[in-house]
Amino acid sequence: MPDYGHDLRFGSFITPQAARPELAVELARLSEEAGLDLVTFQDHPYQPAFLDTWTLLTWVAARTERIHLSGNVLNLPLRPPAVLARSVASLDLLSGGRVELGLGAGAFWDAVEAMGGRRLTPGQAVDALSEAIDVIRGVWDAGERRPLKAGGAYHRVDGAKRGPAPAHDVPIWLGAYKPRMLRLIGEKADGWLPSLGYATPEDITAGNKIIDEAAARAGRDPREIRRLLNLMDEFAGGPTGEWVERLLPLVVEDGISTFILAGDDPAAVERLGRELAPALREAVAAERAARRAATGPARPPRALSLRRPGIDYDALPASLADRAVEPGDREYERVRSSYVWPGSPGLVLRPATAAQVAEAVVYARGQDVPLAVRSGGHGISGRSTNDGGIVVDVGALDAVEVLDRGRGLVRVGAGARWGDVAQALTPHGLAISSGDYGDVGVGGLATAGGQGFLARSYGLTLDHVVAADVVLADGRIVRADAEHHPDLFWGLRGAGGSLGVVTSFDIEAAELTDVVFAVFVHDASDTAAYLESWGRAVEASPRRLTPFTTIFPGGPGQGPVAQTLAVWAGDDTDEAVAALEPFLGVAPVVRQEAQLAPYAAIVAPHRNRHTGQAGHLHGHSALVDHLDADTAGRLAEMFGDGLLVMLQVRSVGGAVNDVDPAATAYAHRTQNFSITGMIPPDVAERAEREWDGLGVTAAYLSFEPHFDDKLLTRAFPPPTLERLRRVKAAYDPGNVFRHNFPITPA
Repeated sequence: MPDYGHDLRFGSFITPQAARPELAVELARLSEEAGLDLVTFQDHPYQPAFLDTWTLLTWVAARTERIHLSGNVLNLPLRPPAVLARSVASLDLLSGGRVELGLGAGAFWDAVEAMGGRRLTPGQAVDALSEAIDVIRGVWDAGERRPLKAGGAYHRVDGAKRGPAPAHDVPIWLGAYKPRMLRLIGEKADGWLPSLGYATPEDITAGNKIIDEAAARAGRDPREIRRLLNLMDEFAGGPTGEWVERLLPLVVEDGISTFILAGDDPAAVERLGRELAPALREAVAAERAARRAATGPARPPRALSLRRPGIDYDALPASLADRAVEPGDREYERVRSSYVWPGSPGLVLRPATAAQVAEAVVYARGQDVPLAVRSGGHGISGRSTNDGGIVVDVGALDAVEVLDRGRGLVRVGAGARWGDVAQALTPHGLAISSGDYGDVGVGGLATAGGQGFLARSYGLTLDHVVAADVVLADGRIVRADAEHHPDLFWGLRGAGGSLGVVTSFDIEAAELTDVVFAVFVHDASDTAAYLESWGRAVEASPRRLTPFTTIFPGGPGQGPVAQTLAVWAGDDTDEAVAALEPFLGVAPVVRQEAQLAPYAAIVAPHRNRHTGQAGHLHGHSALVDHLDADTAGRLAEMFGDGLLVMLQVRSVGGAVNDVDPAATAYAHRTQNFSITGMIPPDVAERAEREWDGLGVTAAYLSFEPHFDDKLLTRAFPPPTLERLRRVKAAYDPGNVFRHNFPITPA
């Protein structure tokens, strides 16, 4: 039989001994330290000498960081598939995508019946397992809006709610030997997991033939199915060369790509990871090179039919193969869109290191499709997804590290979200001003501006970036700061999305723990008067206070309502109250409250799903010095005429305007207010004309979903834009990063 081309993986097969529960956990941790890919456990819940395997898996997931986990194999008659599916998805989400699902039809039927299970004939067991796979995958299909109806005679689900979806595309491996079960693997499963001893090498050859024929009849490529093998512990003995000689034929002739060593000997586990696995990998690589064998799992015909033109999928670097999502993959619905905008990219790459980001950029620049870069946040502008192109999603680069507590220097991965950053910094008494919502992504905000709840006291987020690691268009990874690549460093702070892919930022955080957080709700029926009065109150307030206000339509028969969220950057409640009191007089108050709270609680993470369901709206941005009568009147008129369905004003004066306009590519340093208006699609043309009537000369890129030449000059004043074009010519002369906003090289 052929080599199916999968990457080699190695794992341990551990007994869940109840007498020494810590042993199983320590062996799992040792497996990870030794470099193994997988740790698995027996599942015999009717054995009083054994721990419950699922409980053990959850505990091990919490005690490890990298290694994947699975039952070997889970006893299906005692684990209802709908419940098991949610358990697997939950643990996969909690562990960061490290759970695999090994299933068995069950054995030891007397014990199964005693625990409430059902004795099945071999044929019934196959049918039951087939139904279970349908139920499990149906539960995981959280993007499907219709209620789940699956199963039949043995595992019936009729109208159940779906979800949650796992963090990654969890494979289903079946432990099986009989022909009917092997045919089921070919039809539906992702892997075959026999044990050497129960099956001979001849049985493996024959089993592969049955699986491959069944896969072909089902319209599948046999290479879609991984072949795994449990080995007894004696395989870890003897010279390394002899061990490799015994297993090499199983890889290159029978397609086994995952070897799992049974037994609880720590020395055997360590030898497998540190000595035997590298030796076999080297031998297999040499054999494949000699045979010029293709490697990598195959894709089903349906998935191949969904591939988009202009992308050479076969040229994808091997290091990114396991971190790529295409149309047709079960994970595609989770990654295709941003939080706001729907998308249908042809390929989503999710690199885990800066080096992989560089490979992704070099690969993407060679394709004839748009390139979008996503940092994991909202993507309000819509430019973090596309139609038919490539998305490089850096969400896996989400580490937060305090480099120097004395300076407050923090290194933040571009893929992190600000709510998680705030939580990580709270124990250190630090905070970074970062938008108004915890799910905002670090990369997009820190390269565009960062109008946060601490703006008037702290400034923009990018004002405190002191260095950045960035992948350039040619794949180079450089560090940009005041001394190294200073022009690039200047441009990254305000126009970073057009110059490269930032993978991490060094940021000086503020000394801050608790803040005073206030909420006011005003009757804004006289919208123009409200805006004028609110603007005066903001400009008269101390800079430690940063208020945002949002105006919404009222209910039936009611006028507009305005909600103000205000943060006092400190824990002095008396000073905060004195600064907040003037806002009670700007309009009739419907509700008011204030509390002392950790800053991290104000921007707590929500981890919303990115469904793109709000993409029917689009907005416009304006930066203005004052909310004068003319500006307030025009905005109020647009709101009253239904040309705006939401109007938000952020205060951005104070420390933001202390910075020299030439210091960063964000050059707007006189304005006190940042305005965003959301426009419904049915009045877009008229709303555009009215918005132009505001006489806006400055705009904030993050809130602009559409682009034209006049917008570019609003985002960047002429001297700034000319300098950006020169920087662009030096670092991206081929204009690879042209799909964020169009700064053409000089």
